[in-house]
Amino acid sequence: MWAHRRARVGFKDHFSRQSAAYSRYRPSYPDELIAYVAARAPRRGWALDCATGNGQAALALAGRFRAVLAVDGSVSQLACAQPHPRVHYAAALAERLPARDGSIDLVAAAQAAHWFDFERFHGECRRVLAPDGVIALWTYGLFRAGAAVDAVIDDFYGREIGGDWPPERGYVEQAYRTLPFPWAEETTPEFALATDWDLEQVLGYLASWSAVQRCRERSGHDPLEVLRPRLAALWPPSGALRLCWPLHMRLGRA
Repeated sequence: MWAHRRARVGFKDHFSRQSAAYSRYRPSYPDELIAYVAARAPRRGWALDCATGNGQAALALAGRFRAVLAVDGSVSQLACAQPHPRVHYAAALAERLPARDGSIDLVAAAQAAHWFDFERFHGECRRVLAPDGVIALWTYGLFRAGAAVDAVIDDFYGREIGGDWPPERGYVEQAYRTLPFPWAEETTPEFALATDWDLEQVLGYLASWSAVQRCRERSGHDPLEVLRPRLAALWPPSGALRLCWPLHMRLGRA
């Protein structure tokens, strides 16, 4: 299954410095999405999770496939990943996959494909995918929690740290509709990610944003210090608020 790949291409590393926060505060993907993606694969042999980060998607896929190869260019991200007997972690790029030709039934990338070199990534997918294999790329943008909270989050996202987002963030804002996708595409159902979080969990999640890290470095101050009291004034006395992230998927077949 494995093939050693030495050559490297440029790696856009926006998350290594906040690997611990990323691992702790990123929400998990709904089982309905994972079940759907797995059902579209021709077989349940090997899945490959590109830019796995802390392994969230890989761990979910491990419950549906015989084995999962989970790759990431960030060693510090992989160090925070949770072990699993059917998940094999490897330091590698999505543009240079350590898998043999035609050996993969599903290539997945969760909240990551917008960072890739598209031409090289899709070329590698064509190489490693088995006949009739599936590629699934999904993303989510801002969570929704009610009009008042949404307005504060939208203002923070656009005004406070808007200039600190890398240009690739535009693909997420456009729900992956403009993401290059040279595959025989299939129509997919709508999915959403939902969780009940207290204020500290939300602030921890926001701290994992690459734009927040860039703002800190650029300005010398933490933008979350200003955001905290604005959100605290709106958070319910019970401590937890239901957050919902609409998910957007592109799915195609080799």
